[in-house]
Amino acid sequence: MPASARRRLTVLTVAAVSATALVATAVNHATASTPTATQVEPQVKESETGAYIVQLDDSPVAEYDGDIAGLAATRVLPGGKLLREATQVVSYVQHLANERTQVLDQVPGVRKLYDYDYTYAGFSARMSHDDAVKLARTSGVKSVEPSEMQHEDTVDTPRYLGLSGKGGAWQQAGGVDKAGDGVIVGVIDSGFTPERPSFAPIRTTKASDALVKKKWKGTCQVGTEAPVTCNNKVIGARYFDAGIGDRPIAEEYRSPRDYGGHGTHTASTAVGNYGVDMKVLGRDYGKGSGIAPHARLAIYKVLWTVDAAGGGSGTDADIVAGIDAAVADGVDVINYSISGSGSTFVNATGLAFLRAAKAGVFVSTSAGNTGPGVSTVGKNYPWVTTVANGTHDREVQTTVTLGNGKSYTGAGIANGTPQSPLVLAKDAGLAGANQTNLVLCMPGTLDPAKAAGKIVVCDRGVNDRVDKSRQVKAAGGVGMVLVNPTANTLDSDLHSVPTVHLDNVAGPEVKAYAATANPTATIAAAKTVRVNAPKVASSSSRGPSLAGNGDLLKPDVMAPGTNVLAATTPFAAAGGEYAFMSGTSMAAPHIAGAAAVLKGRYPTWSPMAIKSALLTTATSVNTEGGAIQNDAGSPGNPFGYGAGLMQPKNAMDPGLVYDSSYDDWARFVCGSGQVGATHELCAKGKIDPSDLNYPTIAIGDLAGKQTVKRTVKNVGKLPEVYFPKVEGLTGFKVTVTPKLLVLLPGASASYRVTFEHNGAPLEQYSFGKLNLRSARHVVSSTLAIRPLTVKAPVQVNGTGTSGSVPVPLTSGYAGTLQTSAVGLAAAGVNDAALKNPGGVSFPTTNPAANEHVAKFTVNVPAGTKYARFSTFDADYPAGTDLDVFVYKAGTTAVLGSSTGGSAEEEVNLPAPAGGSYDVYVDLFAGADKQSVKLNHWELQTPAGNLTATPASQSVQVAGQASVTAAWSGLTAGTRYLGLLTYSDGAAGSGSTVVRVDA
Repeated sequence: MPASARRRLTVLTVAAVSATALVATAVNHATASTPTATQVEPQVKESETGAYIVQLDDSPVAEYDGDIAGLAATRVLPGGKLLREATQVVSYVQHLANERTQVLDQVPGVRKLYDYDYTYAGFSARMSHDDAVKLARTSGVKSVEPSEMQHEDTVDTPRYLGLSGKGGAWQQAGGVDKAGDGVIVGVIDSGFTPERPSFAPIRTTKASDALVKKKWKGTCQVGTEAPVTCNNKVIGARYFDAGIGDRPIAEEYRSPRDYGGHGTHTASTAVGNYGVDMKVLGRDYGKGSGIAPHARLAIYKVLWTVDAAGGGSGTDADIVAGIDAAVADGVDVINYSISGSGSTFVNATGLAFLRAAKAGVFVSTSAGNTGPGVSTVGKNYPWVTTVANGTHDREVQTTVTLGNGKSYTGAGIANGTPQSPLVLAKDAGLAGANQTNLVLCMPGTLDPAKAAGKIVVCDRGVNDRVDKSRQVKAAGGVGMVLVNPTANTLDSDLHSVPTVHLDNVAGPEVKAYAATANPTATIAAAKTVRVNAPKVASSSSRGPSLAGNGDLLKPDVMAPGTNVLAATTPFAAAGGEYAFMSGTSMAAPHIAGAAAVLKGRYPTWSPMAIKSALLTTATSVNTEGGAIQNDAGSPGNPFGYGAGLMQPKNAMDPGLVYDSSYDDWARFVCGSGQVGATHELCAKGKIDPSDLNYPTIAIGDLAGKQTVKRTVKNVGKLPEVYFPKVEGLTGFKVTVTPKLLVLLPGASASYRVTFEHNGAPLEQYSFGKLNLRSARHVVSSTLAIRPLTVKAPVQVNGTGTSGSVPVPLTSGYAGTLQTSAVGLAAAGVNDAALKNPGGVSFPTTNPAANEHVAKFTVNVPAGTKYARFSTFDADYPAGTDLDVFVYKAGTTAVLGSSTGGSAEEEVNLPAPAGGSYDVYVDLFAGADKQSVKLNHWELQTPAGNLTATPASQSVQVAGQASVTAAWSGLTAGTRYLGLLTYSDGAAGSGSTVVRVDA
C-alpha cells in the first residue's frame, strides 16, 4: 500500500462515526505527537524508501530575519519576490551549506540526495534508520522525517467557466494573447510531452519577454533518456529522481519527459495553448485551450511511473526539492495535483508551501480523491488553495443495448461494438481466482477461454477504471460494461476496449440480464450532450478539515475535474495525443490557470488576494438555477464544494479582497494546537483559527457565542459603500458591526461578526453566506458553523487507584446541563508474538495477518457508547513502531487507523455498531521478535467507580462551568477508560473521555 494512503487512513470513516468525534480525535493525535520540552529522545519513523528529510535549526532563505552576525536578512517582505542571485541570499545559502556539512560530518556514510535552501532549510539523504535517529540527536538538527511516497490525485471548460466570450475573463485581461501574459506557472507533476501543440511556441511581446527574463532563473534540463526541448512557452524543465531511485519501470524516461500522462494533462489544462485541435479515438472534439493560454510553463518532474498501470508516484524528498527549485527559479504559480496529509499543517511539504506563499507564489492543490466520506480532504494548509472536483455541462455519453431490447445510457467515448455475447466477470474467471478480485476485473483473474469475443461486466473499485478494460482486452474481450456498485461519478475514460460506464441504478438490471441464457449486448458510438452542472464528484474528498478542528473551511473552491479533455502521453491516450481524465488532479490546474490570468492582470496582488477573488465570486448555483448537488443526487454543501464553482469572469473584478501574510498563518498554526508554545511559528503569538483573515468563515466548536474579525481591502477603482447581509444559517443570531463599510480605492476596513446559537441543531454544521453588497459588487463569504452542546476537553487524564480531575466546560445554550459517567472499565488485553518487522505499508484494502501482523477479533456489545483500541510505548523497547487498523469483521473497509512513528497508537470509535471487529496490529519496526499487546475498551454502562459532580447544574449561553471527575477502588497497574456524557435534556450531547492509569 502506498505511503500516501497511510497518511490518508486517519481520515477514513463510516457513517456511524460522527464528524465531531473524528475532528476531535485527529486534533488530539496531532497535539499528542507534537514534541514538547520534556521529550529528550527524538522519535524518527522508519522510511519505507530508505530516505529521510532533515530540517536544520536555521531558517530557509524565504524567512531568515538576519539574526546571525555578518549575514544580512533574506526574508521575503510582503508583496516581494525571492531573489536567488541577491548578494545576501548567496551568502546565506553558503552558510546553510556549511551547516549541512557540519551536520553530515557527524554521521559518515550518509548519501545526500538534495540540498534545500529557499523554502525549507535542510537536505534529504539516503541512510539507515539508526543513522536517522543519530542525526535527529545531532546539534543543529530540528527534525528528521521519512521521505514517503506520494501519488497523483485528474474542452470547453473556458466557455463553461466564463473565460471566453463577450465580457469573459480573457477579454477583461486584454484578449486571449494576454491571458496569463508574463506569468510563469510551475507544474510539479510527472513531466510533459514537448511535442504536443499545447506546448508549442507562442507569439510574445518584448515587454512580456523582458518581464519573464527578469523573473526567470531556471533551466531546461533535457535529461538522459528521450530528451526534451524548451521554447518560449515551456521556458524550463527539470526532473528529480534521487529519492525515487530504481523504482520506476523500464519504460520511464530519466528526463522531464512524461510517460504516464498525468503531468502533461495537468500542465495543458492549466496553461495549454489556445485553439488546439483535440481528437480522441479519431473523433474530433473541436479546439481546446488551457485556462491561461498565454502564460509560460516550467516543468518539475517529481512523479514517476512505478507499475504497468501507469500511475505516478514520488517521494517527499523529490517533491520538496521540486518545490524549492520552483520558488528559487521564479515561478508565480504552482500547480500540485499530488496526494498529501489531511491532519497536519507542519509536515515538510506544508512548510515548503508556507515559504513558497511567503515568497509570493500562489499554490493550487488537489483536495484528494478519497470522498465522499466526511473529513477526507487533504492539504488543508490555509496558505494554499485546495480544490474540489466538480462536473461540467458537457458530457460524453454512450448507450448499451441488451439483447432483450432495453437500453441504458452512461459515460463512454468509444466508437462502439457490434452485437456480442455478454458475460459477468464472476462467470469469466480463471479456476481458483479470488471472487472478490474477479468481479472487479483485477489483473490475473479473467480466463481468456471464457472472456474472448465477449463484452464483460466489471464492478468499479480498487484497481484503476482503465486497468479493468486493459484486463478485459488482455483476456480477449471486445467491450466492457463498468458498473458503479454504489452512487459515484460516471467517467468517460479512454479505455482499452469500447466501454460504457453505468450508475448503481442501471447496473443491477444489466447484471440480472447477463445472468440469463445466451445474453448479448451492443455498445453504441459516443455522443456529446449538455447536462445540468456542476455536481460534486463522489470521489472528491470532503470536509470538515481534520487539521484545525473544523475552524477552516476546506476544500476552498471547486473547479471542473470530471471528464476533462487535455493533452497527454501516448501511453495514456492509447497511442493518441489527447484523453479525458477525472479527479481533483484535473480540477486543481483550472484554479492554477485562473490564478495566472489574475496575476497577469494584477501583478501586485498577493497569493491570498488572488485566492480571495476566486472564492468570494464563486457560485453555489447550478446551470438550471438550483443548488449544487452531489453526483449521487443528494444535496451538496460547502464541505464538498467549498465556496462553490469558480467564476473567473467575476473574479477579475471582485470589489474587495481578504488578505493575509506569513505572520497571520504562523499565528493560525500556533493557535491550532499542532505545535507547542515554544515552536518558532509561535514567535508572533497565536489566534483562534477562526480569526484568520480568510475569505470564508468556519467555526467548528461554537460554544453558544463567538465573534470573529475580518478585514477587507477595496481593489476597485472607485469608492464604494458595502452593506452586510447574511443568507441561510437558520437557528443563529448573526450580528455584523459596523452596519456599513465605506472604502476608498486601496483602502481597508474591518468588521466583526458575532454568531450566537439560537435553536440550530447542536453538534451539526449549518451553512450560510455573508454577502457584502455595494452598487457594483457582491463579495460573498461562505459560513460553516457547528454549535456544541458544551465545549469540553476531548480527554482528561488521571493516575492512581483513587483521585479526581477538574473538567472545564463552556456551555452552548441556556438551561440545565446534565452530566453522567460511563465506566471506568479496565482494559481488555490481547497479545500475540510477532517477528521480522515489515517496514512496509499495511495493505488496508486487503488486510491479513502474517508474521509481523497480528489479527485480533474483538466483540463490541450492542449499545456501546465508545470503543477504543490502543497500544502504548511503555510496553515496548525504544525504537518499536506499531500501526493499528480497525475493520468491521469480515470487511475490507478500514474504519480507523493510527500510524504514528512509535508504539503509541490509538483508534477511537464513538457509538460503534454492535458486533465483531477485526483489529490488526502491524509490527512496522523494532526488535526482530516482539510480543504485542492490544488494549481495548468497550464503554457501555456505569461501573460505580467513576462519578461526575455536579450531576446537574444551570448553565448560560457561552457561560463557564466545571465538572469534577472522581474515581476510587481501582486495581493498581491497570489502565482504565471512562466517559463523561453531557446532555441538555434533548438532542444535544457531548462527551469527555476519562483515562486513568491506576
